Amino acid sequence: QVQVVESGGGLVQAGGSLRLSCAASGSIFYINGMGWYRQAPGKQRELVAIVTRAGIINYADSVKGRFTISGDIAKKTVSLQMNSLKPEDTAVYSCKVRNFGIDYWGRGTQVTVSS
Repeated sequence: QVQVVESGGGLVQAGGSLRLSCAASGSIFYINGMGWYRQAPGKQRELVAIVTRAGIINYADSVKGRFTISGDIAKKTVSLQMNSLKPEDTAVYSCKVRNFGIDYWGRGTQVTVSS
């Protein structure tokens, strides 16, 4: 069994910063990649940032230059530093771990950015 747990969400004013963390545990033997996704009310879930086992990082265009993902595949952890937050960044942020090609999701953490 695999567990994925996020932490670090909250309420922040526009222009502020938050740091999200994610840790995976359980029957994880080969992580292909780890990443963050978000879903705002009434919208589909979208990719925020991912890091692969090879160290390749991808960001959504909307967060480039503001968010930074850092992952430690060996430690099964990934973090997302979010700066210059905007009200449109408000969403539930979920961590995804791909283990042997199977995706495991955390329950998500709410990020609310007030204007």
